[in-house]
Amino acid sequence: MSEIRATTISDSAGTGPITLTKQSAAKAWVNFVGAGTISARDSFNVASLTDNGTGDYSVNYTSAMATGNGAVNALSSRDVSGSQVGMFQGNVLSASYFRIIELASSTYFDPNIVTASVHGDLA
Repeated sequence: MSEIRATTISDSAGTGPITLTKQSAAKAWVNFVGAGTISARDSFNVASLTDNGTGDYSVNYTSAMATGNGAVNALSSRDVSGSQVGMFQGNVLSASYFRIIELASSTYFDPNIVTASVHGDLA
């Protein structure tokens, strides 16, 4: 059996790490506070978050996607215990951002915890 171990896989020029453009790994993800002043706890390929109103957020990419046809997976919770999970709508609207809308029992709400990941191809 073979085993490969590496700290960094370099690009073909040997100048830096490879860029995931056509692989199936998530191209962006974020874990953020959605209640009060929104802020990212941690993220990858996320430049900024926009609070568009109660339960309505835009997540802006650092590196653009090739198209607006990717897939968003999102989950939210009203409290830190995770006992009140809301429904969401995640849409990749363009190559530069996606939007999440939090809705529970026909009411928009600001959850304490929002997590999302995006799959697709980077530009």
